[in-house]
Amino acid sequence: MKIAIVCYPTFGGSGVVATELGLELARLGHEVHFITYSQPVRLALLNPNVHYHEVNVPEYPLFHYQPYELALSSKLVDMVKLYKIDLLHVHYAIPHAYAGYMAKQMLKDEGIEIPMITTLHGTDITLVGNHPHYKPAVSFSINKSDVVTSVSQSLKDDTYKLFKIKRDIHVIPNFIELDKNVKDFNMPCQRSLIAKNEERIITHISNFRKVKRIPDIIKIFYKIQQEIPAKLLMVGDGPEKEKAELLCHELGILDKVIFFGNSNEIDKILSNSDLFLLPSETESFGLAALEAMAWGVPVISSNSGGLPEVNFDGVSGYLSTVGNIDEMAENALKILKDDTVLAQFKENALSVAKKFDIKHILPLYIDIYEKAIKKYTKKAKHLNKPHND
Repeated sequence: MKIAIVCYPTFGGSGVVATELGLELARLGHEVHFITYSQPVRLALLNPNVHYHEVNVPEYPLFHYQPYELALSSKLVDMVKLYKIDLLHVHYAIPHAYAGYMAKQMLKDEGIEIPMITTLHGTDITLVGNHPHYKPAVSFSINKSDVVTSVSQSLKDDTYKLFKIKRDIHVIPNFIELDKNVKDFNMPCQRSLIAKNEERIITHISNFRKVKRIPDIIKIFYKIQQEIPAKLLMVGDGPEKEKAELLCHELGILDKVIFFGNSNEIDKILSNSDLFLLPSETESFGLAALEAMAWGVPVISSNSGGLPEVNFDGVSGYLSTVGNIDEMAENALKILKDDTVLAQFKENALSVAKKFDIKHILPLYIDIYEKAIKKYTKKAKHLNKPHND
């Protein structure tokens, strides 16, 4: 198959998932074309089956905001024609599904019809997409997609609740590529650079936005470190970072917290972690939690959104209601205080993560691709079939 993937090229979960999906498809021999405004952060172009096409948006004084959707849809048309692409897979409803639909209409006028798969990731539905200014366009784009998938049952339910959707939504969860997790990262010399031997290492990774409830993380850690020696690793950047640093100073724990900013060494950090904190207001799936679990790191999280579909309460970690800092700290200490208990939760976390290995998830996407292409192929044969007068 020749597949065009449209995504945001940033560190965000949707871009990471789209990129990893495309790379795995390429490894299986499919021809994959990434079409976006800059090269995705995790995209390696060493595979001859992987192609990247940049969307250039011309700047004109007439436009206060440059029309990215127009440039994207035009680029899609050109690439489909040039590379004879079989299928479009757009990640994130805004603006990709809308631009994909416009591209399909332009191609249709030239006698070319291909299916479009739209994958919903979270804030494109629950936050941005639900804004009154965007809601009609998002509903239209979803309904006009040939196939729609969501990364969790929770997100699927939210989509039906917030929009007037007239079609089925298939749940295909996010995934992890477990083969990449080389355990020799977990070296004592590396861990000693972060913490003392007796200290537990607790980690959080995010974009530091309000929805992540960054102050809760600091307060949970404050309670933990009162009971046991511990270090907190805060990985990422965003609007709540400065406030978090101030709160650590106010609580007198700044020397026990390391702020890394955006890091390309996530695997090394997670491989040396003992616990992951994710007390978010909501998560459509919780990809950061899954990435932690894939390194055998148990998770303390809220029970909001799709998190209960990833973090199994009492098995891979614990779930609590949003804002219940005391219970989260208590559950964290249950895991961290005893070496045997911690070892069991680490083993459980990895076991649960294996259910989301890309080897189990990729066939679900391929099945949808093949059915969508087959449907259009049958349609084309029917239209080209000669009719007797």
